[in-house]
Amino acid sequence: MKKRLYLVLIATMMCFAAFAQQNGGRQKFSPQKFDAELGQFIVNEAHLTPQEAARFFPVYREMLHKQRMLFSRQRELGKVKPADEEGCKKVIQERDAIEIELKRMQEQYHNKFFEILTPSKVYDVIKAEERFHRRKLKQWSGHKQGGER
Repeated sequence: MKKRLYLVLIATMMCFAAFAQQNGGRQKFSPQKFDAELGQFIVNEAHLTPQEAARFFPVYREMLHKQRMLFSRQRELGKVKPADEEGCKKVIQERDAIEIELKRMQEQYHNKFFEILTPSKVYDVIKAEERFHRRKLKQWSGHKQGGER
């Protein structure tokens, strides 16, 4: 009986050690690092000059901040299912309203971006942001970064 207990204990410790070693290269998520990497990726992919980047990123970060606040509201609405049908309906309508607000905000900021960058560079920024997020999701899910489709 003691042998089995020791074997289970040793096997458990080995699993923990392997898991710790596997995750040893991973660091906690840093929003600042993520934003810095995103910014650098956008600059490189959209070929922004230092002057363009200096004018663009304050407006872009303002948009991201407002979007994150709306995403947070949306997340809060989805945490607990309402107890009755009317409550469910209200939550769905609020989430829909947030989605519409996000799209309107996106449109407003795209128009602001046109005052700073050419439309083709705004397009490149949007595509770069999409590629960056896709790559990060693949990276976090454990897939190797390969060619894009």
